[in-house]
Amino acid sequence: MNNSTRTLTVPDASRPRSRVPGWRDLLELTKPKVVALMLLTSVIGMLLATPGVPPWPVLLFGNLGIGLLAGSAAVVNHVVDQKIDTVMARTRRRPVATGRIAPFDAIIFATMLACAGMAVLMMLVNHLTAWLTLASLVGYAGVYTLFLKRATPQNITIGGLAGAMPPLLGWTAVTGQVEGHALLLVLIIFAWTPPHFWALAIHRKEEYARAGIPMLPVTHGNRYTELHILLYTLMLLAASLLPFVTGMSGGIYLLGALALGLRFVWYAIRLLRGDDRRVALNTFKYSITYLMALFVVLLVDHFVFF
Repeated sequence: MNNSTRTLTVPDASRPRSRVPGWRDLLELTKPKVVALMLLTSVIGMLLATPGVPPWPVLLFGNLGIGLLAGSAAVVNHVVDQKIDTVMARTRRRPVATGRIAPFDAIIFATMLACAGMAVLMMLVNHLTAWLTLASLVGYAGVYTLFLKRATPQNITIGGLAGAMPPLLGWTAVTGQVEGHALLLVLIIFAWTPPHFWALAIHRKEEYARAGIPMLPVTHGNRYTELHILLYTLMLLAASLLPFVTGMSGGIYLLGALALGLRFVWYAIRLLRGDDRRVALNTFKYSITYLMALFVVLLVDHFVFF
């Protein structure tokens, strides 16, 4: 009889287990809802750039390339903001923050998306759109996420330019050139970005403070931020009327822009008078509806009068 004892190998619980990322985790890294909103404005930029409907290859490959690069920038944002995400309720379950995806794997994924997006735009669309899209990626993932977000309470004001680019990218995908009406679309989103994010920042003020992010409500207080939300909303209302003033759009858009813009101003006034976190959240939610509805009305007006 063999009395020798067998040694059992117990797995080291402290050693991280290798795990192949699931497609849901990879999709979440790309922030699909944010990218979808960007692609909506990109498509509208394409449709507004020409009297009729652009060729289907431009619509397909232009938005595919822009979407891939936007998704790449979102992945980089997950990696850079890993520590911040762990202390904020709305982000602590993100794949990189929870460890479901390793930062190195996420960077490899972001690189693959960026390379694929650039290849699609360079070969199947045009070089101008490719380089402008890459510049917006660098502006968001590099300048804003790595530096501005942690450096100044005006982070979203300055960094918002990168997020305002999609209509211009869609326009250049069709025309191959930068034109004034396309820049008006960029201006509208640029003016929309601060009140949109500052309303959310008021609602999530304590979380931003814990994370060490100098959002305007954290550094200057709610009242100061609410006043600036109202001022920027008034600027947005003025900017939204420029397509009608310049002859880019007609009466349908004018009525829609006024109705949507005045509703946004009403939310901003309520927020300034009441300083209520629930009103701040409702203002944030309406700002998303506002932008989508404004561009849809602009599109409807374009095809009614072209």
